[in-house]
Amino acid sequence: MWSGTISFGLVNVPVKMFPAVKDRDIHFHLLSKDGTCRLRRKLFCPETGDEFGYKDTARGIEVAPDQYVIVTDEELESIKPQAARTINIIHFVDLEEIDPIYYERAYYLAPDEHGATAYVLLLEAMKRANRVGIAKFVMRGKEYLAAIRPLENGLYLETMNFADEVVKPDELPLPKDVEVDRKQLEAANKLIDALEAEFNADQYRPEYRQRLAKLIDRKAAGEEIVTHEPAAEAAPTMNLMKALQASLAEAKRESTRRPRRRKSA
Repeated sequence: MWSGTISFGLVNVPVKMFPAVKDRDIHFHLLSKDGTCRLRRKLFCPETGDEFGYKDTARGIEVAPDQYVIVTDEELESIKPQAARTINIIHFVDLEEIDPIYYERAYYLAPDEHGATAYVLLLEAMKRANRVGIAKFVMRGKEYLAAIRPLENGLYLETMNFADEVVKPDELPLPKDVEVDRKQLEAANKLIDALEAEFNADQYRPEYRQRLAKLIDRKAAGEEIVTHEPAAEAAPTMNLMKALQASLAEAKRESTRRPRRRKSA
């Protein structure tokens, strides 16, 4: 999906970028009621009803109610990031220093046909140093911040949010000066222990997407679907201690059905 070089210092490593995450969501199209026509959206003025073609539109930012600043294509072109094919590593940092909230989307980096030696050199050096590269690059006209991590046999790139894109906790109405009951805390810790397990990504399934895929398959095969009202959710309990105790009992029953986390020596 993209090719270029990783640059650190004066060293250049030719690479190709591949998606590390698949979009598995099921996307719907807007159709006429009888399903015979796929509908298209129109650009129109809601006040006059006049329709517009894309060539008759402009980009604008609302700066006050019903007041817009128009930005032309030429103005955007003059300030957009310079097109380049370089992922420029600025710093090497400890992985533990990066809060996961900054991560956005994952990709794999593979060497191009002539870059295997430089690629393996960077991979092994990063593994030996136990560091992550923080880099900037431009892809499809957009500037990205990224973290490059060494995996066992290759490099992995994660695009990142910039600092001003992340909402800080002090901007939220989070609780302060709340006293926690000691017995409730002990029960909560027991519940955490009871739910402890080895992480295995394969055991977590997108249940709604799987049910939706089966529904589509059945309808495509001509089956008539009989729908039922979903069961009403139980009202949340207000007795926190009883809820913890009931959850702990359920977790203990479930824990007998799954492997527990191995304790380190």
